[in-house]
Amino acid sequence: MIYVLKRLGALAAVLVVSSFIVFSGMYLAPGSPEQFLVQGRTVSPEVLASIRAQYGLDDPFLIRYWNWLMDVLQGDLGRSLLTQQDVSALVASRLPTTLFLAAFAAILIAVLGVGLGVLAATRSGAFEKLVVFGSNLGFAVPTFFAALVLMFVFGSNLGWFPVSGSGEGFVDRLWHLTLPAIALAFPGIAVVARITRTAVREEQGSEHVIMAIARGVPQQFVLWRHTIRNSMLPVTTVLGTNIAGLLASAFVIEYAFTLDGIGSLLVNSVQKKDFAVVQAIALIMVLAFGLINLIVDLLYAVIDPRVRLSKGAAAR
Repeated sequence: MIYVLKRLGALAAVLVVSSFIVFSGMYLAPGSPEQFLVQGRTVSPEVLASIRAQYGLDDPFLIRYWNWLMDVLQGDLGRSLLTQQDVSALVASRLPTTLFLAAFAAILIAVLGVGLGVLAATRSGAFEKLVVFGSNLGFAVPTFFAALVLMFVFGSNLGWFPVSGSGEGFVDRLWHLTLPAIALAFPGIAVVARITRTAVREEQGSEHVIMAIARGVPQQFVLWRHTIRNSMLPVTTVLGTNIAGLLASAFVIEYAFTLDGIGSLLVNSVQKKDFAVVQAIALIMVLAFGLINLIVDLLYAVIDPRVRLSKGAAAR
């Protein structure tokens, strides 16, 4: 429990530092929010000054950041400069699409990455070579290019899946997001499959596995009880890292498939210097990354009790 509280405290510190860095980047970027608000129209200096005063753009940088941080701590993420909507409502309307896409991709990475890696480690020959080739392909092919290929083959040519939009309802959304999820998960599947194959192979050569087989313990029991379970520590690390990065990677896929998620909203907000929206989305991404890494650390204790003991000793 103490360990979890320490990690949550560290996560809170990371959130503050990350928000400061993002706020600084937006502040130093060329261009000004009021110019985007007037949309190229010629307005008097008095109107521009009124806009800057309304949004506190004339305040010193540190004061602006401090005011924003205090509002966030009270649950107020501000209002969008572009749409005048409450940022919480704006992000909440876009978040389900991105979360659905990321969850879909995470399931594909976990199931296909680990499954293919285990099969490649236990079945040498043509299947192993095919998995290795697929892993190399996943490393080499950019996500955006993979999305275009999937759209061309399974969308435009075969017509099996739609190539744009998020769909309505669970089944329709699942159908619409199948190709985006595959494209988003493709690099992660390649990484997890390769790491899983290597970890299982190394565990197969460990002394306790060899001794168990020599004593006549059924190979399937040894495989599931010892080999796969003991090889999951490095796999869990890589799996957690890839899943944690899905929200940050989703904007490329959302742009390619014209999805109404927070990734496409982030790109548009950065271009228009919509401070409040950019800050809110950045906080969500950092928070998601930190929480997933915390969950991965807790899973270590489930997989290997030695990790639980070492963390307990460190906490004391």
